[in-house]
Amino acid sequence: MSTGYVDPKRQEARQSYTGNRLTDSQFDEAWNITAIIHREIRKSGSFREKLTAYAHAFACNESLDPMRGETILRDIYSARHGESMNQTRKGLMEREAILRDTGDDQALHHARMVETLIQDGPTMPFYRAYDISAVEMARQHGVTESGAKSMMKEAFEKAEGRDFYISGKKLEEQYHRPVREAERASQRSDRQRQRTGPQM
Repeated sequence: MSTGYVDPKRQEARQSYTGNRLTDSQFDEAWNITAIIHREIRKSGSFREKLTAYAHAFACNESLDPMRGETILRDIYSARHGESMNQTRKGLMEREAILRDTGDDQALHHARMVETLIQDGPTMPFYRAYDISAVEMARQHGVTESGAKSMMKEAFEKAEGRDFYISGKKLEEQYHRPVREAERASQRSDRQRQRTGPQM
């Protein structure tokens, strides 16, 4: 009887020296924590604080020494991603350094996407548009999201001669705020109708 798709990376990590010695629940928790740490590296280029916090929580919950908890998380991460946390971080930093030298056009393109996201379609606040565009740039170029954000800001200010944040907040006030206020008014009206019940 088939149990469905099994992720080969997960299976490989489970059969690793460390993974093989964990209970099912311990492995599941370690596996999930490595996903959180990987996401943090992609976001900020750092992992030390998250690793320390999660290793401590994992170890306490499993009655392990915190250093042992950290070793388990590092081993499962390496089995999962084929490289250490630090190698992942270094790779992102190296690509970021190259892109900083050559990628003004790409950064400016993604900065302009922020303006488009605020103005068009289902409008959104500046912080959301900035994040969406930075995540897209980071994925396309293999850099951190924080690095993408700083490059976008620098490229925009260099090309436009004005502050990126102030410009984005002005667009938010012009395009997003009226939509948000209309939605809030509609929700208040709906709640009022629900409280008073149908009118006879």
